[in-house]
Amino acid sequence: MSLEIGTDEEPQHFHDDMGDDVGARLNWLRAAVLGANDGIVSTAGVVMGVAGATDDSGAIVIAGIAALTAGALSMGTGEYVSVSTQRDSEKALLALEARELERMPETEQSELARMYQDKGLSRATAERVAAELTEKDALRAHADIEFGIDPDNLTNPWHAAWASMIAFTIGALLPLLIVAFVPDGVRILVTVLSVVAALALTGFVSARIGYSPRLPAVVRNVSGGLLAMGVTYAIGMLAGTQLG
Repeated sequence: MSLEIGTDEEPQHFHDDMGDDVGARLNWLRAAVLGANDGIVSTAGVVMGVAGATDDSGAIVIAGIAALTAGALSMGTGEYVSVSTQRDSEKALLALEARELERMPETEQSELARMYQDKGLSRATAERVAAELTEKDALRAHADIEFGIDPDNLTNPWHAAWASMIAFTIGALLPLLIVAFVPDGVRILVTVLSVVAALALTGFVSARIGYSPRLPAVVRNVSGGLLAMGVTYAIGMLAGTQLG
């Protein structure tokens, strides 16, 4: 999708190719990027921590598998619960608004007109817009301006849950496979370099999805991942020394 903006002579809108369901798509894309990022960082942190405490490859791999499984299930469940709560709230607001429209339609139409006046329309224009929108679909008009909700495009908890869980698993496989197959002598170095590259990629993708600057997103992602791995590795070394 092009982010170029045209001119009055040659109009071109950056959002032309987004479609009408951009909110829903951004919701599950956000969950996917977040899941992949968490999978990379948390699993890398676990295997680095265990690697700091022991050279036993079997123990490190088992810890990585446990981190992957628990993390993927936790991310999927967490996304489902949180997005379901959001969806329930949206449905409750729509139900309350529908009752208001049923019991005091004239008051609600006046409220709608006042809201459009607050947005800059003249009183006459606002009243005309409110009347036409009320006649066409009063609930949709109020849901949009009052709550920013599209009654036909509510958030989907299953999309977010599956996207997050699958993405977490894919992200977590990177450090797990490295720990399982890379020789002991270069395991830590290869893990760190691979995780940095993966985090840079997820940071770039998340910024591109959100149409925001790429570099700050990449730097934040990589810095956070390095901090997590460094802290867990240091704790693992300390624990290995004290308990070994």
